Amino acid sequence: MKWRGRERSSNVQDLRGQRGGGGLGGGFGQGQRGGFRIPMGGGGGGGKGGISGLIGIVVVLGIIWFATGQNPLDMLAGGSGAGSNFAPSASSSRQLPAEGEDELADFVAVVVRETEDLWNAEFAKIGEDYPEPNVVLFTNAVSTGCGAADSSVGPFYCPADSKVYIDLSFYDELHRKFGAPGDFAQAYVLAHEVGHHVQNLTGVLPQFNQRRASMSQEQANAYSVRVELQADCYAGVWANHAGQQNLLEGGDIDEALNAANQIGDDTLQKRMQGFAVPKTFNHGTSAQRKDWFQRGYETGDPGACDTFTGNV
Repeated sequence: MKWRGRERSSNVQDLRGQRGGGGLGGGFGQGQRGGFRIPMGGGGGGGKGGISGLIGIVVVLGIIWFATGQNPLDMLAGGSGAGSNFAPSASSSRQLPAEGEDELADFVAVVVRETEDLWNAEFAKIGEDYPEPNVVLFTNAVSTGCGAADSSVGPFYCPADSKVYIDLSFYDELHRKFGAPGDFAQAYVLAHEVGHHVQNLTGVLPQFNQRRASMSQEQANAYSVRVELQADCYAGVWANHAGQQNLLEGGDIDEALNAANQIGDDTLQKRMQGFAVPKTFNHGTSAQRKDWFQRGYETGDPGACDTFTGNV
């Protein structure tokens, strides 16, 4: 990806190396913008767009349940089991190092800026503002609006405070443990999490908070797959935008597709426990994740990311 020398986002908070009193957050973001005409499923209330009761999940990889024993859906609802109770507060952030002093932080800030350009334009098309999310860099543990979390949860989006959180050491894990190297694989992770922010703004995640109590675990997992695949599709839409900005290099899309393949529920479960249990899938199979990223990339249209109609 040709990212060097591009403008960095001003919405990146740097908490790396800090320690401090944690405490658990609570509640849930209610930033619903029903006028955004992106397919979200039929029926139900939830704003002018007729958004149905759907489910979102905070992490990109779906590895939490298998690596830590924690159900990742609990964190989305503001549960307290998100990890360490001793973590730095996001209110004590500092500015990023000067450009050129920290290559990985520069990369993240550039990718975030490019997602801002895309989604500001998409929201403007329907006469809406796009409240840009903050992206928080942390080390080991962090206190969020969704609870205290540590690095084992992987990158995640918290709808309660509209922030994406990432310990940058995860990118080494992505390469070394999950077999997904390359800077565009890393960009895909960020674009997917920003996709969850879009879903929060359009009402998908707030609707889940309202309806999860009436869902069985299996039903919640099934809806989660559809939401995660939509976030993958949104990441593909961003990849299309990156191509229009002449940022793509040879092999970039293959890197993203390989990452999507390596972090499919079936692939992860087989790697971690030797077999797959489809009723526990909450992000989608490798084939599904690749297909929906590809659909977003080929169309460049968020409206093509309708994972809620028919089979996925």
